[in-house]
Amino acid sequence: MRILGIDPGYAIVGCGVLDYENNHFGVVEYCAITTPSEMSFNRRLEVIYDEMTALIQRTKPEAVSIEKLFFNSNQKTVIDVGQARGVLMLAAQKAWLEVFEYTPLQVKQSVVGYGRAEKKQVQEMTRVILGLPKVPKPDDVADALAMAICHGHSSGSLMGKIRNI
Repeated sequence: MRILGIDPGYAIVGCGVLDYENNHFGVVEYCAITTPSEMSFNRRLEVIYDEMTALIQRTKPEAVSIEKLFFNSNQKTVIDVGQARGVLMLAAQKAWLEVFEYTPLQVKQSVVGYGRAEKKQVQEMTRVILGLPKVPKPDDVADALAMAICHGHSSGSLMGKIRNI
């Protein structure tokens, strides 16, 4: 199965595409979609959509794993990230891809085995699982790869199979 993991944002969108077969992961591609702060917000959303669409067409994933949005103290940030997340999900929908959402707790549990793991622990374990020489930068890219790993582990589990029926 080919999985596209996404860490949503509007300044930086982390992207990671992995192949998952027989409990092993293979790295296909990882990158960041970036938009400059001086660009209008609507144009930023357009760039995110266009670049995600191109990534999907180039890598041909079978599933998308994206972080479930949670409320933080900055309402403007959460609304803007929500809008970016919407265009990312639209790009997936237009490609007829099923989207799976995971909380940060689920990702930590899946990648590290501990739901209260620190961000650096998740990133280092992602590096180890994928056999990378160093943690991908920016952090959003490592987070996107962790999202893809989470879906690989979840889809291979009995609960993942039941949920997908």
